[in-house]
Formats: sequence, structure tokens, C-alpha cells
Amino acid sequence: MKCGRPDGDGICPDCRQWQVTNPGLLEWNRSVFSYEEAARDFVARWKYRGDYALLEALIPEVQRIFKREQLGEVSFLAVPLSIEREKERGFNQSEAIIHHLGLKPIHAFKRVHSGKQAKKGRQGRLRGINPFSLVTEVDGPCVIVDDIYTTGRTIRHMAALLKQSGCPAVYSFTLFR
Repeated sequence: MKCGRPDGDGICPDCRQWQVTNPGLLEWNRSVFSYEEAARDFVARWKYRGDYALLEALIPEVQRIFKREQLGEVSFLAVPLSIEREKERGFNQSEAIIHHLGLKPIHAFKRVHSGKQAKKGRQGRLRGINPFSLVTEVDGPCVIVDDIYTTGRTIRHMAALLKQSGCPAVYSFTLFR
């Protein structure tokens, strides 16, 4: 119900824990696809090997799920990459998704370079320090758009900064969960 995890009894164990440790940061996350073997292969080709055009195959379903949410007037925030990571990949996957939805990304955050999230285990992700800083305040509801929702830590790092600055509601939309 909160994160889009396909199993559970309405609220997954991760979300229960987030409600205790960081209540009220995220309204909900919607993901289009489950992060299974085919998704891992897709992400490897698209994100890590630079096959930017591969995203086109997913866009009809991404747009269908996105339109279903009927979010109204919200800002769409890109998850920033460090300068080093963006040079390595050649594009920002969050921006690519937003552009493919026909929207304009807002760059409200900067990110310091840190180790790759994909190389960190669950506990490493959950304990990681916040690599983001808010550079533009967002005073209305917003949607953070990213490729993969794993533990929810990236989204919650960003949501905490947004809420501290007065943002009334934070949602997230991801390709995979």
C-alpha cells in the first residue's frame, strides 16, 4: 500500500519500520514493474551499459500506470547523480524517466559522490549518510522519480530534506520495486 511491494498484508515490514523511525516522510511509492531477473538485465543494459533507447520499450506501461495516479499539480524531482557518476553513465536515469513522461524535471538537490548503491548490501544502504543537499525549496506537493525502489532509503533521504523545508507531501514513482 505504501511502497508498492507486491507481497505483504497491506503494509510491508520495511514500511512498518519506516513508520517507527521516520514517520510521515513519504505518502507512497508507485512502481510499474517488479525487480526480477528480466528487470535486472534491463537495468544493467540501460543504466550501466548506456543503452538509453532501451527505455522506449517500457514507456507505454510506465505512462499508463503514471496516469492512473491522477496526481494533480505536483513538481517532479530528479534524483541527482554525482558529477562522476553522470560522466560514467552518460545520462541521469531519473531525468530520462521524467522526460519520457513528457514532463520537466526539477533539480532541487545536489549529491556528493559516494559508493554505488548497487554495491551496498541492505544494511549498508539503510545506515548510509544522506548524500543529498537541498538547493531549491519545493513548497508544493512533489514526486521523486527514480529507477529502482530497493529499501526506500534514497527516497527518504530526499523526502526528509523536503519535509524539513516545508514541503507538504512527498510521493515517489519508480520503474521497479
